[in-house]
Order: sequence, then structure tokens, then C-alpha cells
Amino acid sequence: MSAPARGIETVELPESPSLTKLFAGAAAGAARLMVSKNNGARRLPRARHHVAVVRPDLGKLTSYQHLLGEPARDVVPAGYVHTLAFPVATSVLAREDFPLPLLGLVHVRNHVEYREPIAYGDELDITAWAENLAGHRAGTLVDVVAEVRRAGGGEPVWRGVSTNIARGVFLPGIDKPRASEPREDFRAPLPTAVWQLGSETGREYAAVSGDFNPIHLSSLSARALGMRRSIAHGMYTASRALAEVGAGKGDSFAWDVKFEAPVFLPARVSVNIADSVAADGAWERSEFVGWNAKSGRRHFVGSVSRLA
Repeated sequence: MSAPARGIETVELPESPSLTKLFAGAAAGAARLMVSKNNGARRLPRARHHVAVVRPDLGKLTSYQHLLGEPARDVVPAGYVHTLAFPVATSVLAREDFPLPLLGLVHVRNHVEYREPIAYGDELDITAWAENLAGHRAGTLVDVVAEVRRAGGGEPVWRGVSTNIARGVFLPGIDKPRASEPREDFRAPLPTAVWQLGSETGREYAAVSGDFNPIHLSSLSARALGMRRSIAHGMYTASRALAEVGAGKGDSFAWDVKFEAPVFLPARVSVNIADSVAADGAWERSEFVGWNAKSGRRHFVGSVSRLA
């Protein structure tokens, strides 16, 4: 792992953190932490969390491939690598000096570069940190960065940037609110697939990803955090769309997604995937979109493209 910038602490974790314990700790200390965060921290911690050796779990990988529709093969899907990095990233968000509450953070954008294929037998080195704390008209935004290297160092083979919002949380002393992006006029294309998502979808994805955030598990736990019903994980919908792009994308690509309207469970999601090819017929890019056919609201939009 390359040395962090001067003044940035590297926190060495003995193993990949337990997401269940991180979320349970966040729930148990929510009131106390909100008091301290709302009256103290205004900046992000200058710290990177690092785990030296993480190995993909073959059983969970197989379950992930089955749930998301990925083919059974030795190369680890980009979305599954996200699940390996997520506990390390979440441990940054669970720090007492992190200025936003972990519970209730909503994932709004994701950018991944899958630079070299990772095999399920590889030993991985994961580093995560938070950056770009900024105001928003609906709350506060933060980017969480995770880099995955093969054990022993070298350049990242996978890099992800997840943008999250703490809705209704406004911290003084941070950047002015980012200008809201103009909402595009959305005209639904013909669907290439329709997903029928049951109320158990959040629990099924939690079982393979470890992401047991209560907003995804049941309507009861979601309502306790301000949601009217449980919602599907953003990375479930993004990863399922990625799987449906198919094998033509190869094992090295950039993957972007923006989450717009939440998918309240149970749900019926219409999906369209459109491919672009070069003059020689080689795949270059796929664009995907998911929407509610009844309301016309777009749930997510994204792309997968060849890395330069």
C-alpha cells in the first residue's frame, strides 16, 4: 500500500470488520453520537482504514452469483468486490469522529473501475477513507473511497467511490451546497427485462453482501429510520443490471450508476439495457435504466464502459 498523505493516520484493522456489529453499535449509540456530532465534528476524519488480507468466500460468492444472475466462474464480479470493501468503508463511517450518522445514510451514486480481474483465490489488500464532505439542499453529502489491491501492494485492481447523503442533516462550517443537477425528462424505453422483487429481496442481498442496514431489512425497521417501507439496496439493483449487461464487457471496465427514486419493496421494476459497439463489432459501452412502469419514476440510471 502506498504511503498516505502527510498528516493522515492509517488505522490497521486485524480483520475485515463485522457489519452486523458496526450497525448494532451505531443503533445502540445513535442518540449519544448525534449529540456529539452535532456539537463537535465538522470535518471528516483524516484517517484511512486498512485490512491487509481479505479472501473472497467461495460459498458467499456462489450465493451472490446465483442471486444476482452472474455466471458461475472463478473471476469475482465487480459488485461482489464491493461487498468485500464495504465493511472496511463502513468502519470509517462508524468512527466517533465521523460527522454524520451511519444509520440512515442513503447511497445516491457509485463509480467503480475494475482494472484487472480478481480470482476467488486471490488475497486482497483493502483501504478505505472518506472525502468531499459537502452541503446539499436535502442534507449533507460525503464520498467514501475504497481501493483493492492484491496482497503485497501494487496499484489498485479495483477502485470504488460511493456518494452518500444524510438527509435532513445540515452541518455548519462546510462547503456551500452543491448545485442540484437538473432532472432529465425521462421517457421510458421498451423494457428488455422486468424484475419482480419481493419483500424478502433486502434480506436476501444482506445475506450475501453483509449489508444489514435496517432500511433494507423490513418495513418495521425501515420506518424507524424514516422510510415508509423497506427499500432495495442500491447495489443490488446496480449489480443485477451489471450482470444483465453480460459477458461482452469482459473483466476490465468502468461502472457508473446514479440512484434516483428508491425501490420500495415489494416492487416491479422495468429495466432497459442498450449496447453500443465499435465499427469492428467489439463492445464499447452499455447503458442501463430501471423505472416504475406504473408511476413513470426512474429508479436508477447508469453505464458500463470500456476502460481507456
